[in-house]
Amino acid sequence: MEKKKTYEKNCSNEIINKVKPNMPDTKVLYELSDFFKVMGDSTRIQLLWALEESEMCVNDLAALLNMTKSAVSHQLKVLRTAKLVRPAKKGKNVFYALDDYHVKDILEKALEHIEHTN
Repeated sequence: MEKKKTYEKNCSNEIINKVKPNMPDTKVLYELSDFFKVMGDSTRIQLLWALEESEMCVNDLAALLNMTKSAVSHQLKVLRTAKLVRPAKKGKNVFYALDDYHVKDILEKALEHIEHTN
């Protein structure tokens, strides 16, 4: 009971009033959470890192990551839905690339953070 009283005593409406206007809308925060769920899969991270280096087709990605074409296609569909990769048809093949520079920035910042904390 005393911890609650101490907490309440230390709360500040001034801080709340300062922070609240800068909080994104709840819907946006849910979308952000979903984004990180997609990014939270190690297979999808491997695909994104490969595509950061070069656009590639499903066959190349499957060979590079030692996966089946079906498994790669499934994960690429998830990444396409999340707007992290984009397909481009070239002849009979579909090549995938990162959707835009933001995806590369996110990957690089995350790696920088991991390397900094180790």
